[in-house]
Amino acid sequence: MQSWYQIFPKNPWLSLYAWVIFCILPFFFIFRSSSLPEIIFGILLLLLFFLAYRLSFNSRTGFVYVWVSFEMAINIGMIFLFGYVYLSIFVAFFIGNLRNKVGFFIIYGLHIGMTIAAIVFGFFDHSELYISQLPFIVLSVLGVILLPFNTYNRNKREKLEGQLEDANKRISQLVIIEERERIARDLHDTLGQKLSLIGLKSDLAGKLIYRNPESALNEINDVRQTARTALKEVRELVSNMRGTKLDEEILRVQQILKAAEIDFVFYGSPQLTNTPLLVENVLSMCLKEAVTNVVKHSGAARCSVLIKQNPEEILVQVQDDGQGFPEGNTSLQGNGLAGMRERLEFVNGSVGIKVMEGTTLNIRVPNVILYSSKEAVK
Repeated sequence: MQSWYQIFPKNPWLSLYAWVIFCILPFFFIFRSSSLPEIIFGILLLLLFFLAYRLSFNSRTGFVYVWVSFEMAINIGMIFLFGYVYLSIFVAFFIGNLRNKVGFFIIYGLHIGMTIAAIVFGFFDHSELYISQLPFIVLSVLGVILLPFNTYNRNKREKLEGQLEDANKRISQLVIIEERERIARDLHDTLGQKLSLIGLKSDLAGKLIYRNPESALNEINDVRQTARTALKEVRELVSNMRGTKLDEEILRVQQILKAAEIDFVFYGSPQLTNTPLLVENVLSMCLKEAVTNVVKHSGAARCSVLIKQNPEEILVQVQDDGQGFPEGNTSLQGNGLAGMRERLEFVNGSVGIKVMEGTTLNIRVPNVILYSSKEAVK
């Protein structure tokens, strides 16, 4: 309601040319009078009407109701004095632009009642004129009744569309942020394990280089191979080419624990049934992070991994005999465990930590969600 051209709105009923005609037509009704004072008074009323109409479009306060009331009064005067009823169309359109719902219905009801009453009483003074243009008067009355609702609903729809567009932009920004965080977590989980393995094997090669050069050479070859594997996984991660299965992750877990000189024991089966690759990838990443934490922080001599699937849930349990850490100590729960929780929330999973003669990490994902996800993919 701020631009001058909104006085001549785009409307499914009337084009710009029709609105211009409504602006010129009252002069014909005014000049039909033989009295010069009436002509001057009519032109003055018309100028005051469009001045008030313009001010009502610019108003952002309660004065908008003053201006529209002034327009309604001029409209009644034009009907009584000159038999011109079409200014009511202008007023009806503007009423549809009122944003306050209560104000809209009050002004809407007053405008309909006053316009119809003025037309009925105007028949006594301008009966011949009214009869000659009766079809157009009927259309004007219909416009007064329907146009405010049409304009009100259109403005409301445009407002909602604008809010929806803003919401979509916000969602796009949040998706970008979430994707960046996901990539950061994936890089941390993927590279963290491999770099830890490279560090451990490099230390071991340094110790063996003088005592057993052949074993040291094997360790260096393993370092080279691990670096290549890490590079390959990073490329796959960036290109989003594949997920990681649990049986593949178990082999890597066994490798890193062996390099850290930690005994590894595995229970259960890494082969899951009716489990989407996305969920298995989440579980693999969580297992990778859990074992990396065992190697880095636990000081354990033994680590066991249990993978168990039943009709209710999938359980991945990582247990070590290390020093453990107090529950709720957030200083020890860094990016790894935080990322683990965020990943599991995506599949309605959870992670729990128990400290008793070591640390036990329980990763659970409900099987109900898994089956429904698989059906959704189908």
